[in-house]
Amino acid sequence: MQNSRSRAHVGWNDRIDRAIELTPARTGAGEVLMFYSRILAFQRAIHESIDGLIAVHSGDGSALRERLDLDKAAAEISALIAIVREHGPAKLAEECAQRSSSPPVAWLSDAIQWLQDGRAKQQDATIFLSRVVLEPQAEHVAGASESLPQTTAGNRCPICQSLPQLAVIRPEGDGGKRLLLCALCHSEWEFRRVLCPACGEQNHEKLPRFTAEGIPALRVEACDTCLAYLKSVDMTIDGLAVPLVDEVAAAPLDLWAAEHGYRKIVPNIMGF
Repeated sequence: MQNSRSRAHVGWNDRIDRAIELTPARTGAGEVLMFYSRILAFQRAIHESIDGLIAVHSGDGSALRERLDLDKAAAEISALIAIVREHGPAKLAEECAQRSSSPPVAWLSDAIQWLQDGRAKQQDATIFLSRVVLEPQAEHVAGASESLPQTTAGNRCPICQSLPQLAVIRPEGDGGKRLLLCALCHSEWEFRRVLCPACGEQNHEKLPRFTAEGIPALRVEACDTCLAYLKSVDMTIDGLAVPLVDEVAAAPLDLWAAEHGYRKIVPNIMGF
């Protein structure tokens, strides 16, 4: 297994532009993308306000957590709730309103733990709010961090030990290499093409891939042994794709996977 870590330098403006660009094209995810573009703009503002966070120089999963300013992140939650109540889906808006008086710092620690151990099958409003305010900080810390020893990767992020949210196929030579993208700090690290990130299954006959008409660069990478899956974004097919955004735009693939009994390793920030 290859375990070197890399990062795709995609700015917040590029993510927002991609979400807006894909909104009219993805009829099954248009409303999700419109809301996601607002969330990205909120995260961009958080990222631009960051000052003084320290890089991680250890493979210990607690290292990144210790460098996050949870109080600062918690202070952003009330403004985020206001955005969700005005522009978000009705169910999420209602759930967020009910949580506005809860202790947010505790949410943040719980959300980090959830991303590291995957105990919860579904993302609730608390996890959503926490991820929105934590991701800009985590990405900033990871972006300033030194390269880590290859032995720290595997199926966990070498920076924060969180689970992968999606896979990315990036061009290499005449083909492509597979990387996993962290659900918290958005670091990428290399991972074998024929290997389940959840249980380690290596039999290609038990690792089916599913695509949908109209979005050839996106597919479901599933495992019939543990019934886990994640989506992959193939940059060899669509070099203009922005993995975090294109993965959200392919929400119908998640609905299909759920209907066929598969469970995502970690939902994206929109809950799919």
